[in-house]
Amino acid sequence: MQTIAVFGADGMLGSDTVPALAAAGFKPISYVYPSFDLTDRKAAAAAVANANIIVNCAAYTAVDRAESEPKNCTAINVTAVAELGRLAAAHDKYVIHISTDFVFGDLTSQPQAETDLTNPLSVYGQTKLAGETVLQKSGCRHAVIRVQWTYGACGNNFIAKIVERTRSGQPLQVVDDQFGAPTPTTAVARAIARFAACRPEGVFHFAAAGYASRYEVAVFLLQQLGVTTAVRPAKTTDFVTPARRPLNSRFNCAKIEAVLDFSRPQWQDALQAYLATYPDGRRH
Repeated sequence: MQTIAVFGADGMLGSDTVPALAAAGFKPISYVYPSFDLTDRKAAAAAVANANIIVNCAAYTAVDRAESEPKNCTAINVTAVAELGRLAAAHDKYVIHISTDFVFGDLTSQPQAETDLTNPLSVYGQTKLAGETVLQKSGCRHAVIRVQWTYGACGNNFIAKIVERTRSGQPLQVVDDQFGAPTPTTAVARAIARFAACRPEGVFHFAAAGYASRYEVAVFLLQQLGVTTAVRPAKTTDFVTPARRPLNSRFNCAKIEAVLDFSRPQWQDALQAYLATYPDGRRH
């Protein structure tokens, strides 16, 4: 049985990845912060040595805080990933590394392929792109899976924020100029399990099928919940944040579809299924 080290196993994606790998016949080992710190070279070396495959879901993801903490963000998203690549290359281990749509920056309004020009708009996006680069330069066998607009039962995300904000009863303002696909972490975890089985290499895009604006997602979400809270469209420029967000997060997922053994879910279907098991069963 293949042993797989899952870094960041307590996060939103990692918590779904561990059971997905187990269901696929692997033996996942969970590594969680602070008992495991990816920036600790000795700890990372021991984890790599004890596994056949490494799945790196660990990252500095506080997008706005990263603007004032670039050193901390770089330490986790770049320096630690470079060391992970070095260790994996030395021990001939395969790495599955999770990246993000934030490596792009609105150079086009079309669905973006893996070969399209990157242009990160934030410290977070810059460090995630640099992490991809250092992993590639390490020479280890690896795949980078870029994901976007993820949501799941564990952790903070756009879907949970919208549901929480409805509790106030006040009208919501949601941007209508950011486009992408809300993607369940359960689907990403299934893709990771597939990669562990067939070990493709290179950069891949994964997202639920279809595209929508954040505003359209919010309207659909509240309709499904039966919530009558008003939702008003706004522009990204209406909100002042330390970090800039990409407006175009549409992914072209043709490359990864050639690897997967399942069909990417439509974002509406996936969100409906998720809401059916939402923790508080919220309906109005």
